Amino acid sequence: MILPGKCIVDTNVPKVANRALTPDQIPHELTGCVLACIEAIEHVIKKRGLVIDAGDEIFHEYRQQLSMKGQPGVGDHFMKWVHDNRWSFPDADRVTITKNGDSYDQFPAHEGLNDFDKSDRKFVAVANAHLDVPPILQATDSKWWGWKEPLAEVGITVRFLCSEYAAAKYAEKMGT
Repeated sequence: MILPGKCIVDTNVPKVANRALTPDQIPHELTGCVLACIEAIEHVIKKRGLVIDAGDEIFHEYRQQLSMKGQPGVGDHFMKWVHDNRWSFPDADRVTITKNGDSYDQFPAHEGLNDFDKSDRKFVAVANAHLDVPPILQATDSKWWGWKEPLAEVGITVRFLCSEYAAAKYAEKMGT
């Protein structure tokens, strides 16, 4: 998969990358997904291509779910890299978003997004507020599969690193 220069990384991408630490516990259908997440993390670090919010909401979510020590997994290494480098990102890649109740002023208005997960709105708000509207990298959160079309309609791209898995899990949850 060819990734763009700049992107927003949903927290489940480094979390899935960390699953490489326990290969015997990775379900067969997720093996390729774990590798795709590792490659995406390595790409973002190498290209210094991460876009986050200036208020550190994304950073704090990463911190709650990943190790600041930078080990043992690739996702933990990503966490330490974000910690060590976030203040050196270009100003344009530390986007200001404005909290408004349980959403953000920068979250797009679209009927298909009314039930969008409150905790994930920050990623969409950051994408929407950035001048280049960078894509959001998504791994295994199948709810996003159901929102991909409304997001595309408002100009937000979601790059599914595990598209087959996300589509299958979404269909299973929706009973289709």
